[in-house]
Amino acid sequence: MEETISLKDIAHTLRKRIMLISLIAAVAVAVSGIISYFILTPVYQASTQILVNQKTGQQPTLDANQIRTNVDIINTYSVIIKSPTILDKVVENYNLQQSTESLMGKITVNSEQNAQVFNLTIQDEDPAQAVLIANAISETFSEEVPTIMNVDNVKVLSPAVLKDNPSPIKPKPLLNIAIALVVGIMAGVGIAFLLEYLDNTIKTEEDIQTVLQLPVLGVIPKIMVEDEKAPLNRKASKRMGSETLES
Repeated sequence: MEETISLKDIAHTLRKRIMLISLIAAVAVAVSGIISYFILTPVYQASTQILVNQKTGQQPTLDANQIRTNVDIINTYSVIIKSPTILDKVVENYNLQQSTESLMGKITVNSEQNAQVFNLTIQDEDPAQAVLIANAISETFSEEVPTIMNVDNVKVLSPAVLKDNPSPIKPKPLLNIAIALVVGIMAGVGIAFLLEYLDNTIKTEEDIQTVLQLPVLGVIPKIMVEDEKAPLNRKASKRMGSETLES
């Protein structure tokens, strides 16, 4: 026999397991909050903009082909700026207490579509250090590109600046807590339905017909203790009433 689940059954299961679902969601939110606020280290970000323009000595006007060439060459520059050729000099010249490999992992290079500008972004646990590294890499890159590529078409357009009260880009506690709440609710609902599925006890007449495939001949109502005492209480009340009339 094919088993079907109605919306009423789903609502009943959710109501019955609401405490379990709430507990799992609360635990997920608490764990996410503790990790976000007290365990994860804040990471700050600093960015510089680098302009790729025409070669020095050319006419000031740029045609479409020259702009397209500058845009295409940004892809090459994105590789060069993260290469050991540039980063080794940055580590050496600025006495950075980190390896070239770790410095490479902090760099993100991206460019706007059809633009002659690309952004160099550095992430670090210290906001001042992030600004220092971003400016150091962009300056070193602009100095070394003429030698590496035999061109002089790179200029630092906008250096990184340290703000008064920098805000970390991660972690984002509120976002993490919101995600944990959604995940906790989903996990709680899943566990609730799993427990309901594993519960093979027979509770209602429908369960008898579905599981045993037998007709229900009758139902014995559940009798509470108060219901059992009710006839005795009525007899005692009548007896007391009779005694009062006789007296």
